[in-house]
Amino acid sequence: MIEQNARNLRFNYVAIRTNRYAGPTARHVLDEGVGTVRGFGDLEAVIMDRIWDRDAEDTTVREIFDELSAQRDIAYTTVMSTMDNLHRKGWLARERAGKAYRYWPTLTREEHSARLMLEALGAGGRSDLVLSHFVDRISAEESAGLRAALRRLTARKTPDAPPGTAP
Repeated sequence: MIEQNARNLRFNYVAIRTNRYAGPTARHVLDEGVGTVRGFGDLEAVIMDRIWDRDAEDTTVREIFDELSAQRDIAYTTVMSTMDNLHRKGWLARERAGKAYRYWPTLTREEHSARLMLEALGAGGRSDLVLSHFVDRISAEESAGLRAALRRLTARKTPDAPPGTAP
C-alpha cells in the first residue's frame, strides 16, 4: 500500500495511459510504463496536457481539435464534449467568444500536481513513511529542487532567519 502510494506520487503530472489519444504527449510515465492522471479520463488528461502546454492564455475547441486530429482520428464533437465535461467538473473555465467558447485552466499543472500529492499523502497511511518512500524514489535533480523549495518555505515562515541559512 505504501509502495503504491509512493509510486502514485512519482509520476510527473502528464503520466497518461497508453491509448489512441496519448501519442507523443505522454512525456513521463510511471516506472511500470502506464498510469493515468488521477481525476481525469484518458482524453481529458491529453486535453489538459495540451492546454497547459500552450503559450496562449486560453484556447478553443477548434484549436485543440486541430492539434489532436493531426495525430489521431478523433471527432470534433468528442473534443467539444470532453472540454465541456472538464468545464462542468471545474477544471476549465470558459467565456463565450462569438459562437464558440474560449477555455482556460482553473489550476496550473503544478497546482494540480500538488493536490494529487496531498491526496496521496492523506490516503497513504503514515505520512512520514510515504514521504520517505517518495524522497527515496526521486532523482538527484528533483531532490535538489525539493530541498530548495523547503529552504524557500522555511525562510518565508521564519523571516528572522539569516539569508542562506539551511532549514
